[in-house]
Amino acid sequence: MKNATLAVMTALVLAVSACSKTETPAPATSPSTSTAPATTAAPVANVGSRYDMVAADGKGFTVGALMSAQPVYVLFDPQCPHCGRLWQASLPLLDKVKFVWIPISFNPTKSVPQGAALLTAANPVETMTAHEQSLLAGTGGLAASADVPDDIKQAITTNTQLLTRLGVDSVPFLMGKHRKTGEIVTFNGAMETAALANLLGVE
Repeated sequence: MKNATLAVMTALVLAVSACSKTETPAPATSPSTSTAPATTAAPVANVGSRYDMVAADGKGFTVGALMSAQPVYVLFDPQCPHCGRLWQASLPLLDKVKFVWIPISFNPTKSVPQGAALLTAANPVETMTAHEQSLLAGTGGLAASADVPDDIKQAITTNTQLLTRLGVDSVPFLMGKHRKTGEIVTFNGAMETAALANLLGVE
């Protein structure tokens, strides 16, 4: 318990920020110039049932250590630069952690087509990496067809509703299990690789 609490505290100190529904996603600038709201740890009431809810109802793409029995779920908006920073921070951990990235949509015009493209990508790591590099470079992310199949569009709508059901109003939102203690940990915002590893107990 103590280690997981320390991990959360460390992640809080190192967090960058998050994107909320009520704001326009910040441009890819340095963290110090971001206009996003301050990041805080997500509410932890009924955290076990919330973890099960995400596992059951979230539709995402899986990357990393696919055989792991302890998936880490990340709800994200494809237009959120802070989500892009968390993606980049997660890449060095793909050999240790199974991540499920669940796209939501604060900006239906752009986020739904891009989320659909990511959900159906043949190589999600390559596609997501290219998308986030483009987004953080200020070029808008991957080009995606606006003609989204109804089932994929509904999945993204359900994912967005899931975020609200969790009592969370900004992304990225991460929920996983600490590798050493088994305790469920949650975090709302971006962080560096070392802080992410510490939060998940995979140093």
